[in-house]
Parts: sequence; structure tokens; C-alpha cells
Amino acid sequence: MDYVELIQKTIDYIDDNILEEITVDKLASIAGFSTYHYYRIFSSFVGFSVMEYVTKRKLQFALLELQKGRKIINVAIDYGFETHAGFTKAFKRCFGYPPSLYRLHAPNNLPSKFDLSKLILNTTGGIIIEPKIIEKESFKIVGFEFKNNLKNTLHTRDIPAFWSQRGLSDGTCETKLYDTIKPPKHGEYCICINTNMETDDFSYLLGVGVDDFELATDDMYQLEIPSATYAVFTTTPVDEADFVSSIQGTWNYILEDWFPTSGYEIDDTKYDFEYYDEHCHTWEYKKISMEIYIPIKLKK
Repeated sequence: MDYVELIQKTIDYIDDNILEEITVDKLASIAGFSTYHYYRIFSSFVGFSVMEYVTKRKLQFALLELQKGRKIINVAIDYGFETHAGFTKAFKRCFGYPPSLYRLHAPNNLPSKFDLSKLILNTTGGIIIEPKIIEKESFKIVGFEFKNNLKNTLHTRDIPAFWSQRGLSDGTCETKLYDTIKPPKHGEYCICINTNMETDDFSYLLGVGVDDFELATDDMYQLEIPSATYAVFTTTPVDEADFVSSIQGTWNYILEDWFPTSGYEIDDTKYDFEYYDEHCHTWEYKKISMEIYIPIKLKK
């Protein structure tokens, strides 16, 4: 076996024994290296230290258990974290964003297998989705709030899937917003608010930008978004049939690939949101796209 195959063997062992205590010495023995030699080779191939990678995988698998409805403290203990707070702190340190953000966006299945040979082959090829980094001043949104629970909804926050599930695909709410509010600019903001990690409750806000709240009716939700630094990701232009999967794939890229190596972490005192303008209109564009805004700050 070559080095890639030997390191891949230990990567597979980590996933297959994710609930067990995993040590560098054990992994080194599986690969047939000294601990020191294994540590250096693993880091050079994978881009993370051995135990940093083990922790990352444990956290990803733990979140799948949370998505199935298990209590946070029970899952945390199973995966080697003594407290709820310790689990959350470890997650933010490892990924740069809180567990609540991952749970709302990540697919409801096992983390993707890490294929070392594929990673090496793709190092200089493929499409790299790089975000724009912008400063955005505070702005106001008026919209409709839809209360929901992660157990009762699709495991995604993209608006096409959410509208379809909620029976909102006829555009009634969108039409009422534009007719009543008459926003200065076309475009819908889609934001998850009031998320509760313990109960899985959250609200989905569909809104438009406004200069003030004067035209908002009693059944509309008013929200002021504070100024922030954002990483803005644009989904790849695709046919309408592939739009939802394109949004989900972009979220996966943000969480799994971009954040861990970006040097940034999410500023979770601010709001992340999705933005849909005329570029998602099938009657204007053959290929449609949207934008995802993530509030960020430099890692300490």
C-alpha cells in the first residue's frame, strides 16, 4: 500500500468507530507508522491535525443524532463531551459557526465519506466557490413569519423547498407583500429567526426590504438587520429543476469546506439570510441563481 491508502485506512477506521475513544497511537498502529511519522503524514495529506479531524468527525456524527430528536446532553456524552455547553463550544471552535446553523442547513444523512485520493486529484481542478466579502449597513425588513419545527419540515432552509412543503407555492404571501409594502427594490429575504435548539422550534421569515415600517400591516413581521461584514455566496446558475439541490449543495460547501479553512467564523450576534432577486426568475433567465449572506468575523 502507498501512503494515501494507509492514511485512508485510518480515516475509514475513524468513521467506523466514531463512538469509541480514538487515539493517535491507535491510528498510527493501523497505518503501520510510528506515532510521530503518522502525525506528520496525516496532517500533510488531510490539512488538519489527527485529533482535530477526529473531533470534527465526532461533532458531525453527533449532529445527525440531534437531527433525529435525541436530547443534546445525551448525544454530547455519547460522543465524549461532558456538557451541552462543552459540545457547543467545541463545535464553534472546530467549524467557526454554532450547531444551530449546521442543523438548519445540513442534509439529514451521514456525513460524506472523506475520499483522500479524490481530494488529491481535485486539488488543482474543479470549480471553487469563493464568496464576496462585503460590508453592509443596517436595513429593515417587513414580511410574514411562518412558525415551524425541524421535525415537521424539510431539512433545509431554501425557500423553494419550504414554500412547496408549506403550500405557499402559489405566491400569495409574496404578492401581498409587494402590493401592500411597495418596496423600493425587488428581492425577497428569507431568514430563520427565534431558533430554539432544545425544542427544535424556529420561525421562517419571508420579507422584503423597506425604508421604514409605516406600511406594515398587523399580520406582518418587522425586523431590523444590524450592519455586518458578510461572506456572500452565489449559487451556480442551474435549470429550475436543479435549483433546490444547488442551494443545498452551496450550503454544504459553506459548512463543510469553506468555513474550516477560511480564517473566518460566523458572527452569531447577526443574521444570516438567503436573498432571491430577479436572477431566480425563470421567465427572465434560462439558468437561475440566488445569494446566501453569512455574517462573519476573523477567527481569534
